[in-house]
Amino acid sequence: MPYVSGHEGPSSFDCSGLTQWAYGQAGARLSRVTYTQQNDGTKIGRSQLKPGDLVFFNNLSHVGLYAGNNTVLHAPYPGANVRYEAMGYLGSFQFGVRIGG
Repeated sequence: MPYVSGHEGPSSFDCSGLTQWAYGQAGARLSRVTYTQQNDGTKIGRSQLKPGDLVFFNNLSHVGLYAGNNTVLHAPYPGANVRYEAMGYLGSFQFGVRIGG
C-alpha cells in the first residue's frame, strides 16, 4: 500500500490515515491528523511502549504504530509503501500514546 498524502486507506495511506484506519479496524476511534492524535490517549515514554501504541517522531510530524522490538509500522513518505522499520531509522522519537486501557 503506497503513501499518498491525505489518504485514509485501505489502498493507500498517509501516516495518520494509517493509524486512524488501523484503530478503526479494531472498533476504536482516532482523530484524523498527527497533531490531534497525540491527544487521543495517554502519553507514555519509550520504555512503556507496547505493540499497538502510537509513536510520534520529528516534532510530531510523523506517527506510526509500535510493533514491538523497537520496530514501527508506518506510511513513511510519498513514493514508499507502508512498511516496518526500526525506530532509530525514523528520526527523533517524541513520545508514545496509548489508546484505551
